[in-house]
Amino acid sequence: MYKYFLNSTFVNNLNIFNAMGHTKNDMAERIKNDMRLLGLLAQNFPNVETACTEIINLEAILNLPKGTEHFMADIHGEHEAFEHILRNASGNIKRKVREIYQDELSKEQIRELCTLIYYPEEKLELLEAQEEGLPSEFYSDTLKRLIRVCQSVCSKYTRSKVRKALPKQFAYIIEELMHESAEDNNKQAYFQCIIDSIVQTGQAGNFITAICQVIQRLAIDQMHILGDVWDRGPGAHIIMDALMQYHNFDFTWGNHDALWMGAAAGNDCCICTVLRFCLRFGNMDTLEDGYGINLLPLATLALEAYKDDPCTIFLPSNRYGKLSERQRELIGKMHKAITIIQFKVEQQTINAHPEWNIYRGGTLEHVNPERGTFTVNGLEYPLKDTLFPTVDWNDPYKLTAEEQDMLHKLNHSFRVSDKLQKHVKCILSHGGMYNICNGNLLFHASVPLNDDGTLKEVELMGKKSSGRELMDRIGIVVRAAFNHDTPHQEKMAARDYLMYLWCGPDSPLFDKKRMITFERYFIADKSLIHEEKGAYFRLRNDPKVCDYILDSFDVQGEHRHIINGHVPVHVAEGESPIKAEGKLMVIDGGFSQHYHSTTGIAGYTLVYHSRGFELIQHEPFTSRKDAIQNGTDTHSSKQLVEMTGHRLRVRDTDLGKKLQTRIADLRELVYAYRHGYLKERK
Repeated sequence: MYKYFLNSTFVNNLNIFNAMGHTKNDMAERIKNDMRLLGLLAQNFPNVETACTEIINLEAILNLPKGTEHFMADIHGEHEAFEHILRNASGNIKRKVREIYQDELSKEQIRELCTLIYYPEEKLELLEAQEEGLPSEFYSDTLKRLIRVCQSVCSKYTRSKVRKALPKQFAYIIEELMHESAEDNNKQAYFQCIIDSIVQTGQAGNFITAICQVIQRLAIDQMHILGDVWDRGPGAHIIMDALMQYHNFDFTWGNHDALWMGAAAGNDCCICTVLRFCLRFGNMDTLEDGYGINLLPLATLALEAYKDDPCTIFLPSNRYGKLSERQRELIGKMHKAITIIQFKVEQQTINAHPEWNIYRGGTLEHVNPERGTFTVNGLEYPLKDTLFPTVDWNDPYKLTAEEQDMLHKLNHSFRVSDKLQKHVKCILSHGGMYNICNGNLLFHASVPLNDDGTLKEVELMGKKSSGRELMDRIGIVVRAAFNHDTPHQEKMAARDYLMYLWCGPDSPLFDKKRMITFERYFIADKSLIHEEKGAYFRLRNDPKVCDYILDSFDVQGEHRHIINGHVPVHVAEGESPIKAEGKLMVIDGGFSQHYHSTTGIAGYTLVYHSRGFELIQHEPFTSRKDAIQNGTDTHSSKQLVEMTGHRLRVRDTDLGKKLQTRIADLRELVYAYRHGYLKERK
């Protein structure tokens, strides 16, 4: 019967070439032009039946609900909050559990079930220790509840996709449970027997863990990271490890990511800045434990050069409470040492690249060491710190022999860090300066604009470009810094350019008039602590400007958006993350603890599911330990950004467009088989 359907109904009566809008002559010409493509396609679909089966499969997939996309930006090393949000899918898992069990379980039971889904191994271990062993009834009831949640999460996917997400050792049994029900009279005994056998054989804990991991994995179909994984928080390396294991993600580079890419490539300016950030925030975990960077040469130099200097303004933050006073004193000296070295090597690089037009207002030549002052725009300001033991005022940007030797050792340490190189390779292979996905334009910070809102032409390697072309060319240059076949001189220029991405005035990742690092450290007068932003940040609330940018990137769709990170949204001051009448969303709400006091929240995530967009506003996450022991979750509030009038299907997505193209190719292949252009094979 099935073969009859394929041969008779689908092939003979559908008139494929007419359905495709072609005459016989048109189709013959098209097939002639497409023979190479059809030959490749025929390797996987050797006859009419296999091609038609795939067409039926793809047509069915087009009518599934759109998968859920998850957007996160500016994570800044806050690995526990990041992992928790991954595990709870920005609250989507709890929402599904409530929908299923709101009339069956208490709030406490729902909370416990959710915690188990987020942290199955740790929660089971805790429960078993508290109860001195869990009864069979607990395992049986828990398995049944988890199966219902898993069925709900998996309902928008094909069986094939779900099967691929299942752990191999339990795949068959979980799949059986997924497609049976304890309420089905015909299969009730069968279903219960599977559950009982899992418990009796001592595998309940393993099955519970496996099912929870499937729920976590399939709650989010695709993850979009909008940049800035590194700096400030202690666990950027842990976040990158998690991403490298994640099933489906893309990465839009941020300015801090470019900084670490530059350090991995051996750019001394980037290395100094990376070290300065880590030392400033007392974040030694990422450097030493994460990437194995040897800081002994820097500590040795700092203790020698700054032994009599209290380095008061360089004492690190102790936000995470890990540092003793003695450790803070040592880090303060190291912090000051690398900061002075950064000023030196940056100015050397700036002098070597006058085409960059980088104006460094706060540099050492404006310091009067005798008066202990700094002069800018004809005005003199007192310095908060006047001790510069490694600066030769006749040649202030010359490194001492000790500084040069230390920097050489650090450079080697960054370049040979295996884990750092793997992480950089990951964001190179999964990322770029921008991404376009399902009508949304993603970039971290800005698109350089003129004051009138038009695209600004920026010179890069001797050629001017703007907008999408500029972003594409930057991506090529960045990769040139890591490609083994890049000529040496070109590779060195690309490596230098990574510094420009961090602090260049027309860099899409910076887009400010100048960096004011020196002033922030050494000048008390707050009037100097101002970084003038580029035109994009002044104009991005204008819907016409956003539409112009979207047009320039050829972003299609009735409901299209720009999605950014980079600049924290000051919710406490009444700022909205939704701008330009809904055309632009800024999802940097301050994941980093450093920003919590100024933003008033602990970050945003954006969820795009089949019903539309939801912006999730998160309160500070306590800790992983607290979440497991007490069931605490991130307190989040949802803001409906844009809901569609109908449920979006796969056919409405970029994937849907690709599948429809593939269907058209397969129909052409069927026509070629039926009319003798290609021979069928068994």
